[in-house]
Amino acid sequence: MKIRIVFLFSIFIFFMQNVSVAQLSVYTKANTYYQNGQYYQAIDLLRNAYSKVTDNDVKSDITFQVAECYRKTNQPRKAEMWYKKAIQKKYNNPLTYLYYADALKMNEKFEDAAENYREYKKLVPDDARGENGIKSCENAVKWMESPSGYKVANMKFFNSRESEYSPAFAKAEYDEVYFTSSRDGATGDDTHGSTGLNFSDIFTSKKDKKGNWSTPVPLGENINTEFEEGAVSLSKDFNKMFFTRCERHKKDAIGCMVFTSERRNDEWGKAEPVLMLDDSIVVAHPSLSDDELALYFVSDMKGGMGGKDIWKVTRTSATGEWGVPENLGAAINTSGNEMFPFIHDDGTIYFSSDYHPGMGGLDIFRASSENGSWKIENMRYPVNSTKDDFGIIIEKNLERGYFSSARDGDDEIFSFVLPPLKFDVEGMVMNDKTDSPLASATVKLVGSDGMTLTNETDDEGAFKFMLRPGTDYVFVASKKGFLTGKEKETTKGVIESQTFSAEIRLSSIAEPIELPNIFYDFAKWDLRPESMVALDKLVETLNDNPNVVIELRSHTDARGSALSNVELSQKRAQSVVNYLIEKGIQPARLRAVGYAATMPKVIGRKLAAQHSFLSEGMELKPEFIEKLESEEQQEVSHQINRRTEFQVISTDFKPQN
Repeated sequence: MKIRIVFLFSIFIFFMQNVSVAQLSVYTKANTYYQNGQYYQAIDLLRNAYSKVTDNDVKSDITFQVAECYRKTNQPRKAEMWYKKAIQKKYNNPLTYLYYADALKMNEKFEDAAENYREYKKLVPDDARGENGIKSCENAVKWMESPSGYKVANMKFFNSRESEYSPAFAKAEYDEVYFTSSRDGATGDDTHGSTGLNFSDIFTSKKDKKGNWSTPVPLGENINTEFEEGAVSLSKDFNKMFFTRCERHKKDAIGCMVFTSERRNDEWGKAEPVLMLDDSIVVAHPSLSDDELALYFVSDMKGGMGGKDIWKVTRTSATGEWGVPENLGAAINTSGNEMFPFIHDDGTIYFSSDYHPGMGGLDIFRASSENGSWKIENMRYPVNSTKDDFGIIIEKNLERGYFSSARDGDDEIFSFVLPPLKFDVEGMVMNDKTDSPLASATVKLVGSDGMTLTNETDDEGAFKFMLRPGTDYVFVASKKGFLTGKEKETTKGVIESQTFSAEIRLSSIAEPIELPNIFYDFAKWDLRPESMVALDKLVETLNDNPNVVIELRSHTDARGSALSNVELSQKRAQSVVNYLIEKGIQPARLRAVGYAATMPKVIGRKLAAQHSFLSEGMELKPEFIEKLESEEQQEVSHQINRRTEFQVISTDFKPQN
């Protein structure tokens, strides 16, 4: 009996060992595909291994690898699910939180994404990707709520069920486009082990006089081969083409290089490699400068910032030899991936990055040179989305072109255009005291671009001007019997068409004009600091009306001795005059008079509306104030009498230089 038990136990051990070996064998094969970068082919093998492996540690590893495969094959929804599983299985790698957050962001789950970026930041505080991710979530919400002015549309003429990307203009009239496609009809009939996509070729489509695009057709055999071609750039005369070709080498690895071809008699010649670098180095996504003296490209060669960087080579003539590759530097390149450069005629570099703060996946950025350094700007929504956006091209003189995006699933080509911005201003000229419109007032527009226009208000006191983008404006209103007034507006930095409103209030010179918020300490005449704001506005008014002479009037209430009130009001009026002189107003234009309590305030419409116990036309004489019901009402009335104002006494002053 004992021997039988030992025998049965041995059989059980042998069986379990074979099960374990079988499980490991399934995983070993899947892991081999994964380690070779054949992510698309590895997915099913890994999932099969996941269902069979019982070891928790191995199962945890497989969970993360499946998530990685979905991430690298651009399937964020499935990646999100498997990264979440990896976190639940306590997979011991902080990158799980980072990539989980990336997937959540691409799926527009911004709050959950930000929470996981914060978790990653706690685990790896020195990695900027945590903070960048948090900022990206905030930016994505803000940009989607307030889009830029670009209008984006799917180019259904170019797109198929397969992948289309990296457009390039093929004619100066912008009516022919080359682009990369893995659609049926491509010469290469193999598929990527990493993406599962067919090998791509370069196709072309032309627009007829009616604006219709032709059915895309592949370029000739000198360009498209059994391997993969794409990412085109053409010279200014469109007779030289640079493009990427990726050839399959041993062990299924694919090496990419930049090739060039010249057009002769409308036919592209045999393509030749441009940069002879190591086969193991990726060299792709060429973009030729307008003068043909610089060629920008993407590579993972040594000396970069990490991932794939944008590099350039230069030469001294359009037929010369290319020099040594030069990295564009840390302002543009990061530890992430920077790809698909496009060099605009004005020197601006457009590129895509998965590291600079963006909305998700690859975002399109533009880099403009300012004082010898690069200013990096995200193109924002709707050019960018939470998915991959890349491969942009832009016309020379218009904000119009094409780009690639995976926002609808597979990579597709989209058009974009920034419609001409339309700005105008609709304004009113009003009587400052009565709030009534002023008809037949002259309004002059002065722009920072040198443009001046003159208009006249209608019977309703209204005026209107059309404005230009990127300009500062001043609107100056004038009417006989009134002081000139003005308002300012700007269209600088405004990215959407807009109608501005302006209200210019003019003060009649027939009546005293009160200066609000002029304050003094009790029984003193020194101006308090808060008075300077109102007086600076008076300085501006006097500069806008250089021919007027004014009398500065200071008034007190009726309390206290008449003699002391006269002296106090005179000194207060003089302190205002002194301040105006310090600000550059000529003394000959100013008179200081202290009226003490000799000119009680006559209540106007605005004051009557503010105080229910006062009526329009009332004069705040001492005997009236004494009869008011409460001390509070009396104090308000005394305060109204204590005022500083000015009266225009002449309009024919001739300024001296």
